[in-house]
Amino acid sequence: MPLSGVRVVELAQIIAGPVVGQVLAELGADVIKVERPEGDESRRWTPPVWFGAAPTFHGVNRSKRSVSLDLTTEEGRAGLMKLVRGADVFVQNLRPGVTAKLGLGPDTLLRENPRLVYCDMGAFGHKGPKRLDPGFEVLFQAFSGLMDNTGDPDGLPMRMGAAVCDMSTGLWTALGALAGLRQREKTGKGVVVNTSLLETAMFLLTTQFVSHKATGKRPVRHPTGSPRVVVFEAFDAADGRILITAATDRLFKRLGLALGRSDWAESPAFEGNAARMERHGEIVRDLQAVLAEGRVREWMEVFEAAGVPASPINNLADALEEPQIRALGMVVDVPDREGMQALALPISFDGRRPAVRAPAPGLGADNALLDLDDPWAGA
Repeated sequence: MPLSGVRVVELAQIIAGPVVGQVLAELGADVIKVERPEGDESRRWTPPVWFGAAPTFHGVNRSKRSVSLDLTTEEGRAGLMKLVRGADVFVQNLRPGVTAKLGLGPDTLLRENPRLVYCDMGAFGHKGPKRLDPGFEVLFQAFSGLMDNTGDPDGLPMRMGAAVCDMSTGLWTALGALAGLRQREKTGKGVVVNTSLLETAMFLLTTQFVSHKATGKRPVRHPTGSPRVVVFEAFDAADGRILITAATDRLFKRLGLALGRSDWAESPAFEGNAARMERHGEIVRDLQAVLAEGRVREWMEVFEAAGVPASPINNLADALEEPQIRALGMVVDVPDREGMQALALPISFDGRRPAVRAPAPGLGADNALLDLDDPWAGA
């Protein structure tokens, strides 16, 4: 495994922080999750209860070990320090200011282990007037402008359905941890990696930002596609909706030929995205009239044959039945949990996807490690 031999202490809960540990663990790192005596808050995000805990907990805590410590006590902090001394990476996403109050901030832990890569995950960021304010996923979708960019242009702003800020911040932090380890190879010294949900949310708006700076205008919402490209949106078929992304001249011509609109393929009036943007209403109207006459699967056969990118708008259950998703093998069985499945990491090495190594651990299942002189021995 790529990260075999890397030791990670995860003092994190809910989603963003645990994502870091799970990604590193399934890439081969030995990850010890440190929980409060009552456990990660997301263990209790029920109903439903699934294999003894909330599904959210199982979703982002696989392939780790768990120890339970009361960090408000000297004994608990001493246990954490024992783990930190032998660790390569430390990940924390506690409420801002908590690690400092507990004496577990970067300065303290780097004195204890000067080679430590300390991943300090924040809410609003590590500096600024709101640096000590807490927050959750949906709050950052609202604060950053993500929510205002989502939904129907004539409707209310909407939350994005996936936990994009949490998951993406976890991935950025994992990337930061790997970069920190690489830097340590060169310098021999540890480093503090700062990430936050707000910074991630802002970065997700990169294309809207550059458009805003170029035009001075507020970004326009679009319910299914892009307000900057034609054709790039969803249409109603007779039995459902289909998304078409004919976003280049070549693809737009293919779309025209597939639908018997040779003028779209041949007329200079439709050459270039700017020209098509001027005729957006006309193109969308004509497309909708044609597509309403057929069924989604029929149109998918037409577009696939023509090489036009298109997709049915699936629900999750539909998506899981798609032959392409099945072929990728992302849905995997979780070891030692009959009937439990998970989505594996979306990365492969030489065509092989990293395996789920173990189910999410029981609270304090590995507390015996703390009795060893070297809790990392024999991992």
